[in-house]
Amino acid sequence: QVQLVESGGGLVQPGGSLRLSCAAPGFTLDNYAIGWFRQAPGKERERFSCISTNEVATFYDLSVKGRFTISRDKSIAYLQMNDLKPEDTAVYYCATKEFPRFCWEIDDYDYWGQGTQVTVSS
Repeated sequence: QVQLVESGGGLVQPGGSLRLSCAAPGFTLDNYAIGWFRQAPGKERERFSCISTNEVATFYDLSVKGRFTISRDKSIAYLQMNDLKPEDTAVYYCATKEFPRFCWEIDDYDYWGQGTQVTVSS
């Protein structure tokens, strides 16, 4: 069983930045791909980024490409979010799955964090 804990959410003005973390206390994620999802009010949860086990192969949805950067080490994943927009407001979740191939090939993740709220508003 893998427990994921997100942190770093909050209230930020448009154009601002936040850095989210996704930790797996006491667990090494070497063989696990990591995905970031978000769910805005009244909308379905969507995957917008992921990173594979090799730390190089990444995916970004067009809505965040060029503004968000995903990274990872052995037990923590990070999401650097720059130039935030009101439409980025959502609950952000990280998820993981033991998966040796490219992360964008994953259909279902096995373990999920509890989510962290990101609100972009002036």
